[in-house]
Amino acid sequence: MTLLDFLDYTSVLVFALTGALVASRAQLDIVGFAFLASLTGLGGGTLRDLLLDRTPIWIEDPKYLALTCAAAVVVFFSAHRFESRYAAIVWLDAAALAVAVAAGAGIAQGLGSPWPIVLVMGIVTGSVGGLMRDVVANEVPLVLKQGELYVTCAFAGSAALAVAAALGLEAGIATMAAVLATFALRAGSIAFGWKLPVYKPRPPRR
Repeated sequence: MTLLDFLDYTSVLVFALTGALVASRAQLDIVGFAFLASLTGLGGGTLRDLLLDRTPIWIEDPKYLALTCAAAVVVFFSAHRFESRYAAIVWLDAAALAVAVAAGAGIAQGLGSPWPIVLVMGIVTGSVGGLMRDVVANEVPLVLKQGELYVTCAFAGSAALAVAAALGLEAGIATMAAVLATFALRAGSIAFGWKLPVYKPRPPRR
């Protein structure tokens, strides 16, 4: 198993756990848990693979689908143990985002894609699954919460990998740079309220 394969498996698993936790908040049945876990865990990677003209990971290797369903079953029987499921969702999502961004950007980099594509694939892999999860569960998407750093974190992580690769650093070092940059920014946004300025409407000039 390569480093990128490991990152893909890890991000799928952790995102699937967040999807199942959202299903627990919505009080869905076991099939609903499996659906949300799979949608969250595989959504970003599927879109990435389709855009890169690759067979989606879970079709090529059904173990990914088994992993998301296993995560759904585990959470179905253990979600009640979390005192604050929302806090668990947010921090698990941050970890999954960091790993998924590195996996998506790394795969695009490994295919020889130009740096703008590397940036976009990192963002897509990290953000789309969680966006699908929140939209389907009728929750405000974490991606769109006012002032929070999310897509910005994915962009920074993808950029860190692209810059490290351009400097000739080893693939493992470039990957870790992406993971650390993404998670550090997202954790800072969650824990310390880091955010970018938001647009403020102004009255029209007379």
